[in-house]
Amino acid sequence: MMTPLQLWEVSLPPEWVATFVQATDVLSALVGLFIAYQAYRGYRRNDSRPMLFIAVGFALALAVPFLLLLAYVALPFVSESVAAILGQCSQLTGLVAILYALRMPA
Repeated sequence: MMTPLQLWEVSLPPEWVATFVQATDVLSALVGLFIAYQAYRGYRRNDSRPMLFIAVGFALALAVPFLLLLAYVALPFVSESVAAILGQCSQLTGLVAILYALRMPA
């Protein structure tokens, strides 16, 4: 039975799809942390404020949501909705920080 706002029938994806999604989530978090680290090194080397905002932005957009997911899985008192809302807010804040870094004068 479909609810009025539901576009298709809900069914679980195959197991390989879930494994692929989990693996790419981990890889995205690691790549995001690496980019944030490299941007932070650029900030320290050149004293460039835009690079600092890029470092913070990538950490907030990719690493923090993954850490919140891990907290949801590992800690029984963290609710799914709180973790999801905080993850989305972190992603949005990170993207705004990156956008700000790209628009600010060097």
